[in-house]
Amino acid sequence: MTSRAVKAPDAAITTAVVEEVRKRVVGQEAMIERLLVGLLTGGHILLEGVPGLAKTLAVRTLAEVIRTTFQRIQFTPDLLPADIIGTMVFDQRTGDFRPKRGPLFTNILLADEINRAPAKVQAALLEAMQEKQVTIGSETHALDEPFIVLATQNPIEQEGTYPLPEAQLDRFLFKVIVGYPSRDQEREIVLRHGHRTVMPRLEDFGLETIADTGKLVAFRKVVEGIRLSEDIVDYVVDIVRATRETPTLLFGGSPRSANMLATASRALAALQGRDFVIPDDVKGLILPALRHRVVLAPGAEIEGASTESVLKQILSEVPAPR
Repeated sequence: MTSRAVKAPDAAITTAVVEEVRKRVVGQEAMIERLLVGLLTGGHILLEGVPGLAKTLAVRTLAEVIRTTFQRIQFTPDLLPADIIGTMVFDQRTGDFRPKRGPLFTNILLADEINRAPAKVQAALLEAMQEKQVTIGSETHALDEPFIVLATQNPIEQEGTYPLPEAQLDRFLFKVIVGYPSRDQEREIVLRHGHRTVMPRLEDFGLETIADTGKLVAFRKVVEGIRLSEDIVDYVVDIVRATRETPTLLFGGSPRSANMLATASRALAALQGRDFVIPDDVKGLILPALRHRVVLAPGAEIEGASTESVLKQILSEVPAPR
């Protein structure tokens, strides 16, 4: 198969972004790659991992390197929808009510510990994630473009949390499980950050701004043009449909998940300098793209099954195109 390489300046931009992020973040290559795929597709990403694994650090660093507007919301049980989307305030000069925009009006939103927010806040966030707009009073306001939610949650603390509804989980492009670094990486972390007791400041590392939102939008146009052959389309659809047909899963992936998997595969191909998707692009994104969209059947977990093992089994059974 012959191919044309993706435009060199575009590929160079993403490479430079990764190099800048690695000045602060040691290891976590998979998380950084998934975050870039989210930025290039406009997909929201849920990062799950214990505290101290550089989830927040990576998101903040990306926001600076790409020169986008950035807001962080620390989700708590007492948070109200108005705290994130804004509210109507009375203007004494005009005698009218006017909208006061909340932190949701940004390019990159870090939703820290998103599962601590109550149902009303989750519902307000759901409209923003799906429709890229929010309603304040009786007026609907479009969000900035691009708008991406990068959310984190802690898997070991369940008290005082609100599990995300399935409808909201389905809006996330990926659920990325952030694991511990290797020994060598952890040693490098101590060498680089071991003299600090708090999160390092961005300016301490002399990070350079590599791109802006304009370049990000332009690269998205490149991603949209990445070729997805008929065989790859069939492969994506067969995998998603297989999640609905296995008795080990109560619910499988939705048609939206097939679309998102295809889009993410295009972005991954672009990051690797190709203008076409190969089966390995799809295989590498199956777990983050589907693990939060499938539900184990009753009794399956007792028998030792997990969503990860079921998806890996499906991946081994669905033939990949040659």
